[in-house]
Parts: sequence; C-alpha cells; structure tokens
Amino acid sequence: MSKARVTTAVLLGAAFCVLAACNEQVEKIPRLHWYVFDEQSGAFRQAAEHCSQASQGRYQIQLTPLPTDADQQREQLVRRLAAGDPDIDLVGMDVIWTAEFAEAGWVLPWQQQHARSLKQGRLASAIESATYKNRLWAAPFTTNTQLLWYRTDRIETPPASWQEMIDMAERLGEHGTIQAQGERYEGLTVFFVSLLASAGGSVLDVDKQTVLLEQQPVRQALAVMQRLANSAAAAPNLATAREDHARLAFETGRSSFMVNYTYVWPSAQANVPGLAKHIGWARWPAVVAGLPSRVTIGGINIGIAAYSRYPDLAFEAASCIVSEPNQRRAATIGGLPPTLAALYDDQQVRQTFPFADLLRETLRDAVQRPQSPLYADISQALCHSLHPMNGLDPDRDAARLRKAVTRALLSEGLL
Repeated sequence: MSKARVTTAVLLGAAFCVLAACNEQVEKIPRLHWYVFDEQSGAFRQAAEHCSQASQGRYQIQLTPLPTDADQQREQLVRRLAAGDPDIDLVGMDVIWTAEFAEAGWVLPWQQQHARSLKQGRLASAIESATYKNRLWAAPFTTNTQLLWYRTDRIETPPASWQEMIDMAERLGEHGTIQAQGERYEGLTVFFVSLLASAGGSVLDVDKQTVLLEQQPVRQALAVMQRLANSAAAAPNLATAREDHARLAFETGRSSFMVNYTYVWPSAQANVPGLAKHIGWARWPAVVAGLPSRVTIGGINIGIAAYSRYPDLAFEAASCIVSEPNQRRAATIGGLPPTLAALYDDQQVRQTFPFADLLRETLRDAVQRPQSPLYADISQALCHSLHPMNGLDPDRDAARLRKAVTRALLSEGLL
C-alpha cells in the first residue's frame, strides 16, 4: 500500500473513531419517554423540548403519543405498567387514575420535601386529584371543568339552576335545546357525579372505601336527569351524545344552552366567529336552590413510572414540565387550563380564557370523581345504571344505583 493510501486510511479511521465517540456520547444522554395523549397543538412537544434544553444534557424527553380516547390510553398504559415495562418514565395520567396506579405500585410517590414545593400555588382541587392516602403520586399539570355556555342574544340572564334552565329552554321552543352528555360512557358518570355533588351528596366515603350515595341527593340528581331527558328541550341525540357532539350541535346555532369544557370557546371562535359573538358563560347550574354547583375536575397529571431506568431524572423532568412557563404554554397554545392559581391573572392566559375568573372559582369548588383503585368498575356501574336517562325513575333507581356500585366495590359482575 502506498504511503498516501496509508495516510488516508489512518485519517478515515481517526474520523470514524471521533464520530463513533460522538454517537456514543449522544447515546449516553438518558432518554426519558413521556407517554401522554396525542396533544395536537404542539404545547406538550414544546414543553418537552424546553425541559430537555434546560437540563443541559442531563436528559432528553421523548414524547410517545397515546390515543385521544381516555379508555384506550388507560388500556395501553395498564398493559405496559403491569408488565413492568422500563420504557415508560413519565406518565400523562388522567386525574381518575391516581388511586388505581398508586395502589398497583405502577407510579412512585413524591418525597415529602419535593411534594411540599410542588403544591405551592396550585389549586387545591388539582392537588387533591393527584393525592391518594395522603401522599402525592403525580405532579398536577393541566386541569379542566365544565361551565354553562348560552346564547346571549336569546337569554338576558343565565339560569341559576337546572330547573330554571329547562323551563327557560322549553319556552324558547325550537331554539331552546340543551346540549349535554348522555351516552353510556365516562361523560355520563361525570354528569351524574356533578349533579350529585351539587345536591350535597357523594358516591363514596373515600377513607373507608364504602358506598355513600345518600338517598335525598341521589334522588335530586336523578330527577334532574329524568326531567332533562324527557323534556322538549332535550337534544334528539342525547342518549348517544358526547362532548364533541354537543359542541358541534351548539355551533349550528340551533341550541341555546350547553354544559361542556372550555375547549368549546376557541372552537366556536375558529369555526363560527359570527355565532361566537353571542356566546356567554356562567357557572354550571345548581341542583338545589341556594347551594352552589360543584362540578367534577378533569386534567392531566405527570406520574413517575415505577419501572423507569432513571427515576431521579424523571422526577426532575416532571417538575420542569409542570412549571409556570409550560403551564402558560399549555394554556395559551393548547387551551388547557393551568393548575397554578396565579396564572389565571396572567394577561396571556386571560386572553385565551376571558372567563378565567369564573373558571378559577369553579375549579376551587370542584369535586373529584370517586377516588378508588376500582374507579373503572365504579364508573362502568354508574353509567350502565344511568343509561338511558329518559328511562330513569328517581325512587326506583336510587336503590338500584347503590346496589350496582356496591357490587363494583366487591369486584362482582357488572354486566
């Protein structure tokens, strides 16, 4: 071999070694996989990029999108976590999974000193959604709850109660339709739990994990559901309606009332700006006169997977993800309300949510869905017992509902 060829070979070999060393160094940066629903605005992706850069090479966050449907998200996560999959580091947890995932040992608890820091300035209801047996199991990230949306060009003053709203809607005739969620799924459970809490009742004694379902509040909640479903103001598709069905129907202009989440506001502004000018908002209607409504809380918390290869880095990354800049980003870009109370006074957030004061007030009074490791069974028992709403009988079904939830707590057959 000529001297020139030997020199070239040596140089190429040296370059290869340098490249290999660089690649090896890149591979040494821990990659944290964040499993979370497929958020479309890019806010979660930007949060992951922001925290990766802020770590200065300590870790890299990679998003792994889950399905949009919450039941499908849970199914995928449960299969992986139950199998001890070490690929999951950060878990985008629906607020209703806290007790189940904690009890199963699928997520790690936050140490007391870090938990105290994480709780500072956050809405109490959001903290409660991430708490089980007095321990914090996830970092509160985004939250949400329902408001009452109505047509300001048809209604001068929004109704204070469900009975008042149904009366008002019936008087409005063909344009008085009330959009709500009545399909046999989680949304129906949310509807009932909100009505029950607004009547002063609850499904469970969380500490004892026993059924409450106090008779009077249950009957009052069922009476509202029965009257709505059998009213001329009920949407024709109420028995099959979900949140998005309600949103789309309201955007046609043929409805005057809707109970739904805050995403309907930016949707109306984008899709029907002319109609959006006539959309007002108010607190979710009361069930009992003089007793303020209490509506169920939603949202996403960040849990640390128990089988993560890098739990310490995952805790660090979760703290970054739920920090103020990323909550502002999720609110203003993604339309996802923050769990930090002070952000409701932030001008950028208030431009996104002109109803920020009402939303914060509602979230402060928000109620949790039954916090139980068996929540999935409880929810199924509730929505199966409550569907269809037009067939409900408050006296008969109060006892039937109690029996169904009792069976769910005993892990007995539901179907």
